[in-house]
Amino acid sequence: MAYVDHAFSISDEDIMMETSYSISNKPPIKEIALAVALLVVGAVGIVLGIVMAVNKVGGDRAHGTLFAILGGMLFLPGFYYTRIAYYAYKGYTGFSFANIPPV
Repeated sequence: MAYVDHAFSISDEDIMMETSYSISNKPPIKEIALAVALLVVGAVGIVLGIVMAVNKVGGDRAHGTLFAILGGMLFLPGFYYTRIAYYAYKGYTGFSFANIPPV
């Protein structure tokens, strides 16, 4: 009979012996705080960028337009993850705090 090294083998018993998988629906505070900060900073950036573009701060409208675009790039992920956190908090089906990636 051939020698079989069981140290590196995977069997059904090995899989069943592991701990059970459970999802913790505890709110991730740091991730939600980051999402809200991105949302607020992005919204302020969009508003300031529009004001800068209208008033031609910096000599032309390019500075304000760039500022508004950068604000939009911060706003979108902030809005997305804040919405997931809000819906998970309210208990809507299909939303969980596990959907928010760790920082």
